Amino acid sequence: MAKSATMTVRIPPEVSTKLGALARDLKRSKSYLAGEAIVSFVEHNAQQIEEIKRGLSEANSGAPGVAHSRVEKWVKSWGTKRELKRPRAKT
Repeated sequence: MAKSATMTVRIPPEVSTKLGALARDLKRSKSYLAGEAIVSFVEHNAQQIEEIKRGLSEANSGAPGVAHSRVEKWVKSWGTKRELKRPRAKT
């Protein structure tokens, strides 16, 4: 069995009710589902923060990049008849 830590969290009563119903439907405990949700949240956000840090490091390194306005123009063209090609960094 994997090691675990115990903690107390406060959630609104309506969330607790929904969690209880979900636990019954999935035949799991509320604690198990809450633990799984926290693990998922932490892993997702830690990965996102790591990507942001990597992007900031790259941007601050002086490496060529693409201006925000060019990316924004490209994204706004998605799904239109005049969809633009992905902008590339000027080298």
